[in-house]
Amino acid sequence: MKKIIGAVTGFLAVLGVLFYVSAPTVSAINLVTDSCTATGNTGKLCNAAAGDDAKTMVTNLVKLLLYVLGVIAVVVIVIGGIKFTTSDGDAGKIKSARETILYAVVGLIVAILAYSIVNFVITQF
Repeated sequence: MKKIIGAVTGFLAVLGVLFYVSAPTVSAINLVTDSCTATGNTGKLCNAAAGDDAKTMVTNLVKLLLYVLGVIAVVVIVIGGIKFTTSDGDAGKIKSARETILYAVVGLIVAILAYSIVNFVITQF
């Protein structure tokens, strides 16, 4: 049980660092948007930053969802790995752990395919 708590704590620490590192990117986007609003600029950079273009907005939303699904898939794979490690040779627990990892990978593949389809459709129109 101590190993599981240690692994989960370590994973949450890494996840926290990733979110902390990605925060300046969001702030930079907000600064560009605020700058465009204050100056009344309607250039291409300002339109993309403000999300005026529907294609840009949909693309950014799909990228965000793909990122979130990727994080969830990694968490589920780690949980499956912990279940596999702590199975103590029990066939039922091993099967459950393998299914958890398999379903996470299949979900990630489906998410990537969905992203590809949306990206293809957006570029065609």
